[in-house]
Parts: sequence; structure tokens; C-alpha cells
Amino acid sequence: MSAETHGAKPSPWHAGEVALQEKVGVAKRMDEVGRRVLRNHLIDQHREFYPQLPFIALGSVDTEGNPWATLRANRPGFLRSPDIHTLSVHLPREQLDPADEGMENGNALAMLGIELHTRRRNRLNGTIQRTGPDRFDVRVGQSYGNCPQYIQLRDFEFVRDPIQPSERPPIRFDSLDGRPADMIAKADAFFVASFVDRDDGGRQIDVSHRGGRPGFVRIGEDGVLTIPDFAGNLFFNTLGNILANPRAGLVFADFESGDLLQLSGEAWVILDSPEIAAFQGAERLWCFRPSQIVYRADALPLRWRSRADGQSPNSLMTGSWDEAAARLRATVLTKGWRPFSVARVVQESASVRSFYLEPTDAGGIVPHIAGQHLPIRVSTAGAASPLVRTYTISSAPSDSVYRISVKREGLVSTHLHDVIREGDIIDVRAPAGAFTIDAAERRPAVLLAAGIGITPLLAMLRHIVYEGLRTRRIRPTWLIYSAHNKQDRAFDAELHALAAASGGVVKLVRLLSDASDTVGGEDYEQQGRVDMTLLSSVLPFNDYDFYLCGPSGFMQSVYDGLRGLNVADGRIHAEAFGPASLQRSGNEVTRWSARAAEEPQPVYFMRSGKEARWEPGSGTLLELAEERGLAPEFSCRLGNCGSCRTKILSGAVAYTKEPTADVADDEALICCAVPAASDTGSRLELDI
Repeated sequence: MSAETHGAKPSPWHAGEVALQEKVGVAKRMDEVGRRVLRNHLIDQHREFYPQLPFIALGSVDTEGNPWATLRANRPGFLRSPDIHTLSVHLPREQLDPADEGMENGNALAMLGIELHTRRRNRLNGTIQRTGPDRFDVRVGQSYGNCPQYIQLRDFEFVRDPIQPSERPPIRFDSLDGRPADMIAKADAFFVASFVDRDDGGRQIDVSHRGGRPGFVRIGEDGVLTIPDFAGNLFFNTLGNILANPRAGLVFADFESGDLLQLSGEAWVILDSPEIAAFQGAERLWCFRPSQIVYRADALPLRWRSRADGQSPNSLMTGSWDEAAARLRATVLTKGWRPFSVARVVQESASVRSFYLEPTDAGGIVPHIAGQHLPIRVSTAGAASPLVRTYTISSAPSDSVYRISVKREGLVSTHLHDVIREGDIIDVRAPAGAFTIDAAERRPAVLLAAGIGITPLLAMLRHIVYEGLRTRRIRPTWLIYSAHNKQDRAFDAELHALAAASGGVVKLVRLLSDASDTVGGEDYEQQGRVDMTLLSSVLPFNDYDFYLCGPSGFMQSVYDGLRGLNVADGRIHAEAFGPASLQRSGNEVTRWSARAAEEPQPVYFMRSGKEARWEPGSGTLLELAEERGLAPEFSCRLGNCGSCRTKILSGAVAYTKEPTADVADDEALICCAVPAASDTGSRLELDI
């Protein structure tokens, strides 16, 4: 945190911190927050907090400029604040600790007070003033509270006089093998020290806590540690320091034995990598290559016992390196069909059944975006070839599983209900679809579902709540869910649990057309159908994003009603299913400008070696291929699902209906495509 100016006042942040804040779009807000919460003194709450602590995390820099992190312990009371600008520390010198070298009079020092049994913590940095061989004061430079995320609950006890040092000498390792590797592989927490030298000649050191699921720190074959960076306070003290000065010191503790592993070396930040998206909860990565490795057995006089229910809820919401690797392997397989096993089958209502699907290979699942659908392929009795359908994924990306929730109403859905059981195999292709939601958007969202249209909106709601809990800001959301009767309505318990988990930020409004044998206020909130009168009665005056999914009549009436209230077309997001479609009244700009051919055109199906002649008005390219005895994959025939996506080897296509599925410029959605008019004479060749 530097002396950059902002008007007449210095900025609370240095260039490295500002660069990362700008990267995520919060620099202006953090400038205001920093001026408010970063203090040059201790508030009363923190002055009372430090004397309770049995240990302190420290960060220092040795005479060669190497940062070190360490943990030091003493009986509670060894830290006290005689005045708001001072923290007095009673700790003897510890020559076996490599961090001790940087704790001379006048040195900069970082401190992190943390209670593992309460998750409270406070960060402080300042300058050492030595008052004796076993005492020093820290003159406060900055003091501020820290969030309790990713801290595992642990209870402590002393096993020896804390003033008595360990009798076991430190061991220096040349590489991360043996005991050091074992400690890192099992760790669910560590502490990291970093620093910058300011333009005014001063030095600022920071020490912070990092936590996750056991094994969240990966040891590479080259000895480099890779660490996911999860959602935090957006200060970027540690990573900002590393960006400005690529050096760091790490300390891992074996909380059961009191052993410490201290590392010092080179560090760097990764802002763009496929592994970021693959590692659940990661927002960026950073790496560390140790140049010094010091193992100190029995270094701490403390022992901690993990609580049975003490895992951090935030850590449990994150992934693992094994899961990330499986997801990356899965992305290689996105173009083909893969066998998935039915892990669970759950009856959600009288007509809706959920199927939980897991890969049978080692590829993992391709991460989806909440709202997308999943192409599946099944063989049914009497069908000459497997049938392809797409069903919305009703689970969130954070659930690390595909769940499709299927209403019994057609050939394939009936087959799923009547035939498919746990352990059966279903072929699956990568998720697709553009009906998605941004959980980080600040504008409130209104999710409007009718019948089985709840499935993409349920996935969106699960994603909104997960991301909100992970980032500590849930997007305000209303879910308005219409069903014919209570027996047909699915996911009652799940929706109530999501609303409860949101702490009231998610509002649930359920409608029934037939309220027979139900209790108002308990089984439903409103009776009737979704219309503008209902929306006006339940939604406060505000600017909303609307998300619609349901039968065509429901979709069109709600869309027309919203447009009649002057809701911008771009604020209304919709997903039609089955034969449904939505006629929009906005001034959308189409990306498909090609005109359909007005003369007969030859079409070449290159993979099968067949040729056909397309006539204007005769139908789509999919229908033309079927007439020639070919069986391209398809599902919706509306350009919504992407199942018929086909490579264009030569020529161009036009669309009879604006498709909503994603498609590259060298691909065609043949279910709604025809040959395009061409002045070049280039013939249309398809990879079929």
C-alpha cells in the first residue's frame, strides 16, 4: 500500500495491488474501501483480540532479501497493546528459525493474529522496536480485520513450556521430497509472507493465511507449487506484492505434531489458464518455486485437534487438483459421445424424474454453464438407430455432476422413465446452449418458470446461491414457478433449501392453477397464472433481468406482457423447449446475413460420398440428408440445441429460422439451414 496520490490523500494501495484490482474491475471501489478500513492504529476490538492468542504468524525479510513466514507461540497474554499505535510482543529470539534474522530493531514486520477455534483474524504490519532480548514492540503501520473464509476449526493445547525451544535441529532439503512433500500434500492451510519496497524507502511486508481442501497445493514434477486463489476481500495484498516483487516465503504446519516447513523462493501470478476454469472456485492461480527449504520438527509447543464439523464451508465449495485434471481431460473429448453411468435416479414429482450421470472413463465432466442443456443418445426398442435428445442440466456447475430432470411425455423420455435404472449407460456429449446467467451481475434477476421449464432456472438458482455464498454477495433473485397442481410440481424441498440458504435474498413465489387439497401460504403463494398483474404485486419497483422458460403459450404471453410494460427486449432472456418458439418484437441484429438460394443447388455429403439436389421450398439440409438415406444427429429441429452442428467443407448456408445454439462460422445447424445464394459458384460440401 503505497504513497500514490488520490487528490490530496495518498492511495492506500501500491501499483501491484491496483493492477489486480483493475483486472477484476474493483479499483475504484477498493480505493474507497481501503481509505476507510486500513488504519495506522489498533481499534479497541483488536487490542482486546491479540492478548487472547496462543500463537502469531509473522513475516520478515532476511539480510539477503529473502522473505520468510513463521509461526511463534507463547501463553495467551504474550501480545498486548499498551496504546493504539503499539503491539508489544513477548517472544525470545529463536536462532533456529530462518525468519528470526529479519527481526532486528528497525526491521519491517508483518503479523497475522488468527484464532483457529473461532476463525477470527486480524492483519497488521509495522516496524520493530527492540525492547529486550525476549521482547519487542511493533509500531503499527497498518491494521485491518480479515474475513474468516477457508479457516478450518481447530482447538489447541500446549504440550511443553512455550519458552523452551525444540531440541531437534532444523534440516535443510534440496528438493520437495519425503517429509516436506508429505506435509504439503496433506495441508489444508499455510501462511505466506510477501513484501514490496516503497518509493519512499520504506518496506512493507504482509503475511496471510491460505486455506482449502486437503491437497489444494499442487507439487509439480519440477518442484513448483501451484495454488488456486479463491474469492476474498479483493485487497490483493499478497498477490499484489508478488506481482510487484516476485518473491515469497511459505510456512506449512503439521498441526498434530507441531512440525514446521518453511520455504523461501520465487513466486508469480497466473491470470489466464485453462486450469483456472477447471479448478472449482479458483479465480486465478499463483505459483511458487522454493530456493530454500527448512524443515523443523517439533518447532511449535502447540498441538491442534481438528473439529469433526470444523471444515470451512467455503473450502468445501472449492475443488481439487484431481477434479481439475479430470475436467481438462474431458475438454479433449467435447466433440464425441462418451459413455456415462446413471449414478442415481430420483422421482421429483408425479411426472418428473432426475437422472444423475457420471463418466465411466477417466475424463471427468466438461464444466457446463448454468442453464445449458446436455445432448444424450439412447437406443430404444424398435428404433433402427440410437435417438438423440437434449435435456436441460438441472444441476449447477459447482455440483460437479450432470443431473437431467425429465418429464415423461415422449418416446425417449418414456424410455428413460420406464427402462433406465441406476448403473445403466447413456451416451453423453458436451453441454451446449446460450440460455445462461451471470451470478455476479448486480441487477436483480427474475426467473419465470412453468412446468418442466423449471429445470434451467433451477440450475441458475443453484449457481446464484453457490456463487453468492462463495463471494459473499448473492444476486437478488425472484423465482416465480407456475405448475398445474402440487403433484406435478417438482423440487419443492430443494427450492425451499436454496431460498433459506440465501438468507432471504432469494424470494420464492409458487403458483398453482389447481389448488385442490392444498393450503395457501404453505403449499403455494398465489393461485392462477403468471401475468403482469401478478408480477406487479410481487416485484418491488426496480430494473430487472427476466429469464423465461416453459411452454410456448406461457413464454409468449409473459414476453408480450413484459414488452408491453416497456421492458427492453435485451432484458428478457428466454429458452424454448420441444416445439416451442418465441416471437420477439425487439430490433435484434442478426449475425446471419446470407440469403437463401433461389435456384436449385447441388449439395455434397462428403463423408458418405453422396450427392443430392436441393430445391427452393423443399426443406432443410437435415431433411435433404434424410431423403438420401443418411441419419445425421439432431434433436430439436429448431436450431436451439446444436445437436445437428455440421462442418462446412465448402460453400455457405442461410437460415430459415434464426438459430439460438452456438455455431462457428465454418459450421451449419442443418436442422434450420438451406444452401445460401452465392456469386462465386462455390458448391456446398458438408461433412456428413
